[in-house]
Amino acid sequence: MLAESEGPKPTGSEALWNNFRHPGTQLKCQRRAPVQRNCFLGLETKPELLWEDWDEGREFTKSLTLKNIGLKLQKLQLRPPVTKFFSISSSRNITVSPGTTLSIPVTFRPTQKCKYEDSIEFQSKDGTFQVILQAVIPYAALGVPDTVLLPLCAVHQSASATFLLKNLSKLDTYFHWECSEPFQVSPEEGVLKPSQEIQLMVLFQPQQALLYNQHAYCSFGEEGQKVDCCATVLLQGVAKYPCLQLRSPSSKAEKQHGGPVLNFGSVAVGQSLQKCFDICNPSHVTAFFSLTRLSGGVPLLGTEFFCDVSSGKVAPGGSMSAKVTFVPTVAGSVSVEYFTVECKGALNKTVLKLIGNCAGPKVSFSSSVVDFGCIEVGATASQTIEMINSSFVQANYQWDLDCAGHSVFSIQPQCGTLNVKSRVTLTIFYRPTVPIAHHRSVPCFILHGEPLFLDLIGTCHSDIQKPAVLTPEHLGDSKEDWLDVINVLLPNNSTQLEPQAFCLSADEKSSRQTDNVSIVRSVTPKEDNDQPSSAEEDSPGLSSPATRVTVVPSELLFHHTRSSCSSMSTSSATSQGVAITNHSAVKLTLVWTNATDSPFSVSPSTSDLSPLKSTSFRVAYNPKELNVLHAAQLECLAFKVVQQSQSCENEEQICPPWCVIVRVIGHSFEDGKEHMYPHCSLEPNNVVFTGLSVRSSQTLLLHNNGEHPLTFFRNLNDSLDPTLEATVSVVPRCGLLLPGHHQILTVITTPKEDHPKEGIKLRLQLNSGIHTKEITVFSILEKVSVSLAGGGSLYFQDTAVGSPTQQTHLIRNVCCIPLSFQWNIRESDQELISVQPKAGELQANESAQQQWSFNPREEKTYVLQPTLTFWPIQDPNYEKSILTLKIVGKGARGFIQAVKDVLDMEDTLVGRSQSIHVPLMNNSTCSISFVVSVKQTLQDEQLHQDPIPATIALQLDCEGGTVASHSAFMLRATFRPDRQAQYGWTINYQTQNFSGMPLSPPQPVCEVRGKGVFPTLQVTDVSSGGVVAWLRKTYVWKLLSVDSLNGQLVCMPSPVEHSYRSPRRHSMRTYPTILIKAMLDLNFSAAPVKSKPSTFGLVLYNPGSIPVEWTFLFPDDQQVDFKHWSHGEELYHNELEQMQVVELFSISPLSGTLLSGQQKSVQLSYSHTVAGTHQLPIILKIFHGREILLHFQGVTVEQERPHLYFLSRHHVFTPIKIGGLTPPIQTYELYNGGDVPVHYEVDAGVLSQLQENHFNQPLLCCLNPVGVALPGKMAKLEFIFSPLEAKMHSMDVPIHVRHGETTVVRFDGCGLGTQIDVFPSSDTKPVPCVRRIPLPGQNAFLSEDNISLGDIPVCSQSSRVFFLTNVSLKEILYKWCLTQVIRIHPKQGLLHPGESIFCVLTFTATDYPTIYHLDIICQLTQQAALTQYSEALQHWEQKRDQQQNEFTITERDLAESQKVPAAATQMKGPPLGKYKTLPPICSRLARAEQRAQCEAVKVWKRPTPPEPTLLHLEVTARSYHSQEYLRYFPDPFNNRFRCFHSIKPLRPQIWSDALLQEGRPSQTLGPERHFLQHVISSLIRSILDDDAFTRSLLTLASKPLFYKPKVIFSTPSPIPQPLIGLEETNPELHVRADSLGTAAGSGAKLKMPPRAERIPLAVFNDILLNTLQNVMVEAVRGDLDLTEHHRVSSPNVSVRSRRYPIAKVKKDDKETIQNKATQADLEASPSTEYHTDTC
Repeated sequence: MLAESEGPKPTGSEALWNNFRHPGTQLKCQRRAPVQRNCFLGLETKPELLWEDWDEGREFTKSLTLKNIGLKLQKLQLRPPVTKFFSISSSRNITVSPGTTLSIPVTFRPTQKCKYEDSIEFQSKDGTFQVILQAVIPYAALGVPDTVLLPLCAVHQSASATFLLKNLSKLDTYFHWECSEPFQVSPEEGVLKPSQEIQLMVLFQPQQALLYNQHAYCSFGEEGQKVDCCATVLLQGVAKYPCLQLRSPSSKAEKQHGGPVLNFGSVAVGQSLQKCFDICNPSHVTAFFSLTRLSGGVPLLGTEFFCDVSSGKVAPGGSMSAKVTFVPTVAGSVSVEYFTVECKGALNKTVLKLIGNCAGPKVSFSSSVVDFGCIEVGATASQTIEMINSSFVQANYQWDLDCAGHSVFSIQPQCGTLNVKSRVTLTIFYRPTVPIAHHRSVPCFILHGEPLFLDLIGTCHSDIQKPAVLTPEHLGDSKEDWLDVINVLLPNNSTQLEPQAFCLSADEKSSRQTDNVSIVRSVTPKEDNDQPSSAEEDSPGLSSPATRVTVVPSELLFHHTRSSCSSMSTSSATSQGVAITNHSAVKLTLVWTNATDSPFSVSPSTSDLSPLKSTSFRVAYNPKELNVLHAAQLECLAFKVVQQSQSCENEEQICPPWCVIVRVIGHSFEDGKEHMYPHCSLEPNNVVFTGLSVRSSQTLLLHNNGEHPLTFFRNLNDSLDPTLEATVSVVPRCGLLLPGHHQILTVITTPKEDHPKEGIKLRLQLNSGIHTKEITVFSILEKVSVSLAGGGSLYFQDTAVGSPTQQTHLIRNVCCIPLSFQWNIRESDQELISVQPKAGELQANESAQQQWSFNPREEKTYVLQPTLTFWPIQDPNYEKSILTLKIVGKGARGFIQAVKDVLDMEDTLVGRSQSIHVPLMNNSTCSISFVVSVKQTLQDEQLHQDPIPATIALQLDCEGGTVASHSAFMLRATFRPDRQAQYGWTINYQTQNFSGMPLSPPQPVCEVRGKGVFPTLQVTDVSSGGVVAWLRKTYVWKLLSVDSLNGQLVCMPSPVEHSYRSPRRHSMRTYPTILIKAMLDLNFSAAPVKSKPSTFGLVLYNPGSIPVEWTFLFPDDQQVDFKHWSHGEELYHNELEQMQVVELFSISPLSGTLLSGQQKSVQLSYSHTVAGTHQLPIILKIFHGREILLHFQGVTVEQERPHLYFLSRHHVFTPIKIGGLTPPIQTYELYNGGDVPVHYEVDAGVLSQLQENHFNQPLLCCLNPVGVALPGKMAKLEFIFSPLEAKMHSMDVPIHVRHGETTVVRFDGCGLGTQIDVFPSSDTKPVPCVRRIPLPGQNAFLSEDNISLGDIPVCSQSSRVFFLTNVSLKEILYKWCLTQVIRIHPKQGLLHPGESIFCVLTFTATDYPTIYHLDIICQLTQQAALTQYSEALQHWEQKRDQQQNEFTITERDLAESQKVPAAATQMKGPPLGKYKTLPPICSRLARAEQRAQCEAVKVWKRPTPPEPTLLHLEVTARSYHSQEYLRYFPDPFNNRFRCFHSIKPLRPQIWSDALLQEGRPSQTLGPERHFLQHVISSLIRSILDDDAFTRSLLTLASKPLFYKPKVIFSTPSPIPQPLIGLEETNPELHVRADSLGTAAGSGAKLKMPPRAERIPLAVFNDILLNTLQNVMVEAVRGDLDLTEHHRVSSPNVSVRSRRYPIAKVKKDDKETIQNKATQADLEASPSTEYHTDTC
């Protein structure tokens, strides 16, 4: 697109010579092309001179070149430029010789910057031409595109496109863009140098999903000047909403959650699992998204779910795969998090649920007790057990047992790793040194799992001491949770779990929980107020049968530094003391187990301890090596002192010994010696305790990664509150780790509210406290909390009474404690609301979707308050929390309505189905649950009686449903009719409750109508061609039995016929009539042999509403034996003759499909090649419809054989009323099907006998009993049937044929009584009124094929109008073949393609009553064919004359005939002519035949004229005697034939004399009549064409009548004739006819009184007829609207034969004429019903 600007407007007179555009005009044109040279008057020159680069105040000269390219001298007179700005220096007269060039300098002198225009004119005697002079100034011009199309963009996102902006001018052009949102052009402004182009970017940022079409305006102009030009660019963009969907493989969980779920299942602690989900974009725009976590769901130490995608974009229709990794850290926990996919511009947010379980190891022993039995002192016993890991998690284990000799028991291996689904064999050794019973419950720590306990028992005997043997039965079998064991049995300042906890009863454990809390102080010290008092320690409760032993301190550190607040005993000395207290009421014996090579020793090794007493021991550390680390667990066994008297007591009283452990560590590093650097790892170093205020524990793994052993011990942090740090315990608190070994540490604490949020840092000292490891413990006390969506309120929409509605509601666990929940609904509200699930569990940070149902009972508003109770899963006795949910709902009454009260379905084929959607609207405020039912009625069931009861033909796809408020429900109904009937259904609905029980009676919602139909056909038109082309249409209609065929086609098909879509295969053994009940005869008439075929055209019409498939089947098509199809077995003696019968008949086309209202022509043909009577059965099959057997019958007559063809040997006369004066003449037709005239005679004797039998009255009289029927023509027998009785008369009349057969025809006639008022009408219409289509070979249409004149009096004249239309593409000539009583105007003429001619038929009845059946033929011949024939005939006549008058002499044999043979010249004597050989006898005849053949070849064959096509117009009428007509039809007689009422018999000479005396012309005027008619018609036409006269008619209606006719003649008229326009208003001007009769009868001289001037009746009739015909033509053409009222116009007058060819009209009127002048409109036009009847 080119955008230009104009320069400044000139001032003064300069403006007269400039043509400017308005500033800011945008031009869409190309750049100026170079001026081409043109030729004017033989001179070649440029049409214009253009100045572009110029400045004011200077001169610029250009040369105008004239070149004479002609052959003559050119003399020109030059007119110089008019303005002062252009000038030339040459003379006014110039001469240019042929082939020379003349240059004329033109000077331009501008005065200011503006546009200049002028011209130079050249004149010669041959003409004038001009050369334009034009000077333009530089102007700004930009090249911009018309439209910029932006890419498809998402809402709230952006898209861009670029386009070029080019400076097309030679000026520095400034531009500035302006456009509205959401478009933005950058850069917005700038300056372009000449011919410079830049690329601009359009940014599209839509905020709504719309189609944007906005203009961007670019203001531009010369830099530094005012910008007054503008260019426009259309910016187009489409914005759509983006949409993202998440797809995960967890479909089952997705249904439960209500959204996508990514379930990781169980994952081993410390391991990771990856799963993927897809982010799909089903929209048409690119979607940008961000993936965020739902707030409040991230744990304290971070998330356990990691996604590799945080944001991105997805292409339209594409998807992106995101990977999520689950890394659990706490065994036995369930992790739940939510990811939200937020898409900018999208209308929805998608939430992805992530859930996974952290699985810990599951370890068990093959046996929980190992019994070594009884062994001797110093002996060693060993046994094995299996440790089994049944989980898919690797298990790290460690036995808390000193296996270096400080215990009588040892287990190998002491620590290790147990793989997944594996087991390990453990070896346990028993090495007793003291003859006592030994028992120890050894704990096995499992990383990320609960510890296991293994009971080891054994008894040691010596030669002297033999204690009772300890067995597993002496052990307690009650196993408690290991945390309970820690709480109860962990003694003060001790790190050893007491195995005796498993032997305590419930009462003892309860007692120890209340009384001996200080036992576990070293692990988890209680508050000071929880410590038992000294009084409690001395309470009787301590004197229980079971003993209790404690040791203080429980850990000893040698040569280690410690904190000031540490509870461990540390010293640099070689020995330290420990105290053991007996809290029981029995005396105990304490025995220490010493290792032989251990640097640690206890003295004394044994001691007795009285009840409630304490004793001290000395632990010595004597290392044998320097710079070595040592550690040990010193074992002290305490058992009751058994008296000698009690040694024989029952073994059931044997009590296993108790064990006290002292953990010791030390090193032998010299002073100043640097300790070994520890290489170890602690995992994890952060421990989180969240939950209730319940003691809980977690395990850590300390692994020695170095090559040297290391020691560890817990040392309190000086920077923390000792009391706060003491709330966290670590078991064990000290120990030794060998290289490559690990130590499982257990951290135990109870969450408190006062614990710091930053956590408690525990210090673990390594190798004498130089190196440390820190453990951060987060202990957070959680409160159970649940949030309810919607602020604790749930609102239901209006709900139908008794019909429940459902709505979802979310509850979320916002704490880190797994909870159990349960809904509580009041009993009175349980009928109104319900929830699913009613109870369940919520993991930490998990949301659950609840399905609430609301079922109102009344029309009112309900406010309900169910409560939610929840509590921790781990503590069912915890105080339960309660939340209240407010539910608001309203009960309402609903109703359903249909969009349409009545729905009509299309007609459906019986047995087929058709579906329809019935929209049901719910305009109420509540949703409705309903059921529907159908009630069926057959409206025309009585017409089709069927013994089988009708089933419900309308099936619904659903019996009911639920429709929301102010919504529609599409009910799909399927109609499958089982019979042909008009169906009606009433669809009723009933509202129902949630259980399906109806709440209301059935109520009608709508009515559906449908019709089951069968496919059917109708024959609407017939035609004949070939040898039978002259047969009238009614005769052909009867010949082909069309009425019977149509009757069979409309009948209902049988079930067998309807079951088959395609034709059935009939039996090959019998004639198929046993299968097909419908049979008809189709006669092809008769024709002589070797004549043209008899062809008949049938127009098949589908009157139904469904498509129809039809086919004609020959015997071969059905695979039936031919001999069973043909009757004439005596005619066909071999197979060849049978095949000839099939070849004689042909049908084209054989099959087809007709849509509703469609027509198709079918041509039937019968060839007359074989003489005889031929019959061939053909099946007409309609798919899923009728099967009709058509007997094709044709007769081929031998040559020179007379043959009369009788269409039927039974004829029925028109019923006649008895007592009539003159019965009408009726006809019976005889057709001569031979090639010779046929003489026939009606047997007069039979008619005479009938007359005698009826009282000598002629019952049936034949007016022409003898006659001759010409070949191929019809002969009509005229009969007068005059019955005497009102009954049916049957008469058999023989018809004799000379040299032929006699045929007896039965004539039936019925006499009607005088009391019958209804008279039989002669109006017959053989074809239904449907739009016709052209038959094969048909070039023209008649608007009516049958014109019925009805009942008329004799000697009357009737007129009808019709149209003849040329439907071909060629010009045709038409000619009517008329009879004596028929006259058609115009009789002949030419029709152009698409042209219609207006024809007037005039019928004059004879003087005797007759029933007329007349066939008027119109011959149609193509003008081109006739012209070609004329040219060919003329050429043939020329050649014929040339052959007759000219001949050619050839001299080829002349020289040879004059030569003398050589033998003859040598011979001597007389000639030998008389001895010449005779020629052959037949040689002369043969040569004559050859000459004749040669002459015949030379003579051309005379051209044959083109054979015309025929159109048949049938005219029917019945004439009556005037008196009978007046009696039978008084109203038509008075209205149309009133002149008969006053006519009296007068002598013709009286009429003539009277007229001559009057000086008036008679009615038979001859040429004067036509002259008068033409003058009056011209006068009327001129008046109607006068516009002033037409306008005056508008005002005449309101003015009074002021004109009275002037009486000129005084002679009365012998016949009352109407005045033009004054007959009704001036009745006094009429003269009675009886005065004329009286004067004529008396013979006196006629004296004519004065009378008004009148127009003869015939002339008046012609004028009126011509006027009405013109109105008819104008109405058909569309120029006159007959239905429009109160309109006065001046119609165009045209004669009746005026043509209006459709193909030659102008384009604007083409469609109108085609729509109004087609054949269908001519048939349906009311103007064709116009008629006139005169006497």
